[in-house]
Parts: sequence; structure tokens; C-alpha cells
Amino acid sequence: MSLSDPIADMLTRIRNALRSRHETVNIRASKVCEGIARVLKDEGYINDYARIEDTTKQGLLRVYLKYGPRGEDVVNEIKRWSKPSRRLYRGVGALPRPMNGLGISIVTTSKGVLSDRECRQRNISGEVLCTVC
Repeated sequence: MSLSDPIADMLTRIRNALRSRHETVNIRASKVCEGIARVLKDEGYINDYARIEDTTKQGLLRVYLKYGPRGEDVVNEIKRWSKPSRRLYRGVGALPRPMNGLGISIVTTSKGVLSDRECRQRNISGEVLCTVC
């Protein structure tokens, strides 16, 4: 089976697992998906992630999901911005601020996958992959 958009697949799997109250979710591993998982972990939206070897050469990412102390959702919305058919590049000043800065934008740059806060600190622009709030 060929995936045309592994990033959208990752975001959809996380969104569906959160709705179903799963503890973990497995995702096909790639460098970009691992970068997104790292940013989500650094910003506190997931507990952890681990790369798991399987029968394929590609491997899997196991994402450990996070919920609040009373079981409430930590992630309210994950929205894909840039798509294979429509790439959205933004300068540092035009990076989206979801919920007026309470959420994050995940941006792929020449320095790797970063959050919008890191991009502003380093003055780096790039392709906006998704927003999380």
C-alpha cells in the first residue's frame, strides 16, 4: 500500500486515537513524522514517542498519548495546513498563531522540524505543516 501523504496519515491516526481514548498509537516512521512527534513532546501535547523496529525496513513510531488529570483532552484540534497538492510557505512574521499563541504551529525548515516559537526565536521561516491547539 502506498501512502501519498504520511503526515496527514500521522495526524489522522493521532486524532482518532485521542477520540477513542487510546494510550498509544503506532505510525509509520519517517524523519518528518519523528520531527513532528519530537515537537509535540517538547510542547507537552504527548507523553513520549519511541521508534520500533518491525518486519519492514521503515519501522514504526509508537506515540504515547497524553490526557489531563481528570481525563480531559490535551489536544483539542490538529489541523493540516500544507498538503502535497498545495504547499504553504510563510515568513517568520506571517507564521500562524493558533488560539492567539495558546496553540502551536509545526513548521519544517532548513534546520529541521520546529515549532512556531522556535522559528521566531531563530528567525527562520518555512513550510507550515499543521497547527495544534
